[in-house]
Parts: sequence; C-alpha cells; structure tokens
Amino acid sequence: MPEPEKTPAPSEQTSKLGIFARLRAYFFAGVLVTAPIAITIALAVWIIGYIDDQIVPLIPQRYNPDTYFQQYLGVDFGLPGLGVLVLILAITLIGAFTAGLVGRWIVRFGEKLLDRMPIIRSLYKLTKQIFQTVLQNQSNAFRQAVLVEYPRPGLWAIAFVTAETQGELHELLQRDTVNVFLPTTPNPTSGFLLFVPKEDIKILNMPVEDAVKLVISAGIVHPGDDLAGIDLK
Repeated sequence: MPEPEKTPAPSEQTSKLGIFARLRAYFFAGVLVTAPIAITIALAVWIIGYIDDQIVPLIPQRYNPDTYFQQYLGVDFGLPGLGVLVLILAITLIGAFTAGLVGRWIVRFGEKLLDRMPIIRSLYKLTKQIFQTVLQNQSNAFRQAVLVEYPRPGLWAIAFVTAETQGELHELLQRDTVNVFLPTTPNPTSGFLLFVPKEDIKILNMPVEDAVKLVISAGIVHPGDDLAGIDLK
C-alpha cells in the first residue's frame, strides 16, 4: 500500500511564500530603476537619430566627418549627434546674424511677405507669440501649479497659470482673472483654457515638474515619491 504524500509543514510554506514575495519585490524595484532609464535613453537615441537623419545629408561631403571615417579608416561610421551639433550651431549663428542691422532688416522683409499670406500669416504670428512668451526671461508661463474647481464646485483639478487675463476679456469679465491651462490625463499636451478669478484658485507649493508627474501618472506618482519608499520586506 503506497505511503501518503507528506504535507509540507506550515513553517516551510511560510518560508517559501516569504522568499517569493521578496523576489517579487526585488523584481518590481528593478523595474522601477531600469524602466525610466531605458525609456529615457531610447527616446534620446530616437530624437538624436531623427535629427541626424534630417541634418547630416545636408552637410557637404568635404565638411562631413563621416566621409573621412570611410576614406581613411575604411569604416562606414556615422558620428552620433553630429546633426544635433550642427543644428545648435546653425540656430546660434542665425540668432547672432539677426541681432545685427542687416539681419533685422531681412527678418522684417520676410515678415512683410508672410503678412500677405492669410493662413500662413496667422500661423506664423501665433507660433512667434507662443515662443516669445515661453522664452522670455520675465515670463511666468507654466511656472505656477494651481488647483481650480473643475468641472463643478467641490471637485478640484491641477492646472497651470499661463498669464493674467488682459484686453477685451479682462474688460468683459470685470474681475481680476488669470489664464490657466487645465491639462488632460495622461496626455498633458491637450487640455482646456480657463479664465479663473484669482480668488478662486489655490496656489500649490509643489514645482511644476511634480505637478506634471501627478497629471501624467493619473495620481499614482505623488510629489516626493522615490525608491526609498519601496518596501522590500
């Protein structure tokens, strides 16, 4: 008659469960460490590669380092980041040129030509105004995270102050209001523009970066969260 199978003692089962729980915790801790790094590196490589693919073919062969790699070393090697470097240098040179008298005249002449093109004119002016607002040192655009009541009183949403309401809107509202951008989750590049009275907003002390993380993660990641809070026991 076969002997009955021995049932593992409760202490052995608890020990095995403890080991698996610890291994699972270690695995997720490893994911938290490696996933953001891997995604960041992958995005950086993709962006640099895309810019290189667009810019490097425009460089004359005699000035392209890749040509000399192939000619003297016999290696078909593309220098990573060459297109990014050339793009930064070109933008800097254009900025230096337009700061001069001749450069400013050329810019004004080009803007006059664009003013004669209805659709392109509107697009150019909008784009220029956005960049001027964001890049100005004195601008407070997207530098303050706030809470606003949305979509109804009693419910609160994170938003970002872009500017104080001015012009016709300010005259019609007859109140001190601010323009706030209310982003959507998990894509903060889309959202709503709201004109909110100053007394109806609650200013947050958290940096804008932390507020953006909170929006993108749908509230999963809170300000100050890091790997120190992971329980590996």
